[in-house]
Amino acid sequence: MSQPNLNRTNPMPPGQKLLAAQWRSMTPTRMFDYGMLPDDIARMQAMTAEGMAWDVAAESLADDQERRALGALGDDHRVTAVEAYRAAVADLVFAQMAFNHDTPRKRRIYDRLSSTLSTVSGLLGDRFEKVELEFGSRYLVGWLVRPPQGEARGTVVVFGGQSGWGAAYWRHADALAARGLATILTEGPGQGETRLRHGVFLDVDVPAAYSRYVDFVYENQSLGSAVGVFGNSLGGLYAALTAAADRRVQACCVNGAPARPSLLGHRSFDEQAAAMLGTDDTDRIAANFRRLAFDPGRARIDCPLLVLHGGHDVLFDLQAQQPFLDGTGDGVDGRLRVWPDGDHTIYNHCQERTSLVADWFADKLARH
Repeated sequence: MSQPNLNRTNPMPPGQKLLAAQWRSMTPTRMFDYGMLPDDIARMQAMTAEGMAWDVAAESLADDQERRALGALGDDHRVTAVEAYRAAVADLVFAQMAFNHDTPRKRRIYDRLSSTLSTVSGLLGDRFEKVELEFGSRYLVGWLVRPPQGEARGTVVVFGGQSGWGAAYWRHADALAARGLATILTEGPGQGETRLRHGVFLDVDVPAAYSRYVDFVYENQSLGSAVGVFGNSLGGLYAALTAAADRRVQACCVNGAPARPSLLGHRSFDEQAAAMLGTDDTDRIAANFRRLAFDPGRARIDCPLLVLHGGHDVLFDLQAQQPFLDGTGDGVDGRLRVWPDGDHTIYNHCQERTSLVADWFADKLARH
């Protein structure tokens, strides 16, 4: 009689395998950093544990938060309504992340996310407003967050990476606003509405595109005359390239970015890179990454630079960020801050990280 194979393991069902991969990419610490409420995170864990699809679970949380917002508005509790709508936005940020490619479902979720942001803008007025900037024959999108007092001491342009953009960094804007700084939460080339609605991909002149947001600051006196750029994940590369190309930038922070990007062999990362460029051709993606590399022999950052790194970053090691520091000009204040146990972009120390960065920008931009 044959003996059972005791080494055989039951394969994980495809749905469970996908959810496990999604939880690795969209961790609870990342959710909290992007503004998701702790009870929504716990409910998300429970719903997906029961087998609910990621996007369905996240959007159902947004449904509940929107109902809470409408109830608050009915009672004329506008502050609570804004809080609930913001929670819904964070839920929708993660709902759309379930899809790396631009599927009809992803587009519908992102349209809803943008519509919810417009609803918040209607409640907050010019403290939170949409920015649409001409770029060639198309448009770049962003969201302007002003400090409570209205007049800003300066403005920080915040960049995202491959899957988190714009309103995902609203908590960064909160911290900067508390220090008297305005923020533009960008959806740059290959990101958000700029890609999904206006068709601007990552094959354009990226520093020139982000300099359009710098133009906007200088065209609006209430935003101050000092501009900083703050890039997260691959957005850190775009921030460094912009700072090197645009001498109006007066401070630059790079958080967990590779100076020389490449395909990593990770399904999510590589599919997101394909979506940002609008092609699945790996040769074209690799060539575009080479085009975007930061070379300290050619690019120089002449403004103060702060580089952040997590010792447990599974995507990019510290050496991947060294060229940014090597690219600072003579006498430029270039600093490195490492969290030895920090994960990618320091999600697991997000409050400490955000406060440190906001203080740094307040100090640097105040000099101007």
